[in-house]
Amino acid sequence: MFIIAGLGNPENRYQATRHNTGFLAVDRLSERFGIEVTRVEGHALTGTGMIEGRRVMLCKPQTYMNSSGTAIQALTSYYRVDPETELLVIVDDIHLPVGLLRLRPSGSAGGHNGLKDIIQMLGSDRFARLRVGVGEAGPAGSLIPHVLGNFRREEWEVMDRVLEDAADAAILAITDGISAAMNRYNRKASAEDTGESD
Repeated sequence: MFIIAGLGNPENRYQATRHNTGFLAVDRLSERFGIEVTRVEGHALTGTGMIEGRRVMLCKPQTYMNSSGTAIQALTSYYRVDPETELLVIVDDIHLPVGLLRLRPSGSAGGHNGLKDIIQMLGSDRFARLRVGVGEAGPAGSLIPHVLGNFRREEWEVMDRVLEDAADAAILAITDGISAAMNRYNRKASAEDTGESD
């Protein structure tokens, strides 16, 4: 089984914030494949189903962002999922402009507390992650209000498209592997950065 975990905070007041971009991406997959993410287990809301012939668990940790590793560790351990080959974590990234995606097969937390906790709980940074750009925070001291704030209207227009791209990237990672997804979506982002066509 392959686990796709989107990170966020569980309360309704955080539902549409930048920090809940991982939840929003999982919601797109849930809607597209009819997988209800309502089962409570391992400190998370989960739902299982088939995506392109592969059994998949969609996961939204309910431990708050900074303790995301508790849920991920519990689920990967219980279901004997190999994080290196059967886990994709979707997170927001303040170091990327709104609308850009970056996939990586492993690596540091990059300052993201959710990823940091997962690395600590798993004892390894060898798991795939899909970073979704939410824009820089701006002046010092504005990080928390930024990530816990809502997108502006014009940003939502971009995010609506990008969340669909994030879902597509996750599907490709499952079917063809993380390298194939990186080649398509990291390259696509680079081309958009420079104005080049694919």
